[in-house]
Amino acid sequence: MKEKKDYRFRIAHREAWIGVSLAVVNFLWWYGFAYGLGGKSVSEYKYIWGLPAWFFYSCVVGFLLMVLLVIIVVKTMLKEIPFDEEEGDVK
Repeated sequence: MKEKKDYRFRIAHREAWIGVSLAVVNFLWWYGFAYGLGGKSVSEYKYIWGLPAWFFYSCVVGFLLMVLLVIIVVKTMLKEIPFDEEEGDVK
């Protein structure tokens, strides 16, 4: 007999993939700026607020971008689901 899957697993898998996607975007942003702009000699660096441009864009702007993206994702894409058992659920 085939057991009915709980709908919460489908939601959890979708939200897990959203989280993985955010982590990949964060890594690609960081890597692109850190190694794209940071691959020069130190004498050629440009500075923003006393920080090398590659560090400023990869770490400071990247952090702010990810905070904004996480806020948007939480408010628009994630759902609140109950964790308590529903009637008729089989353990």
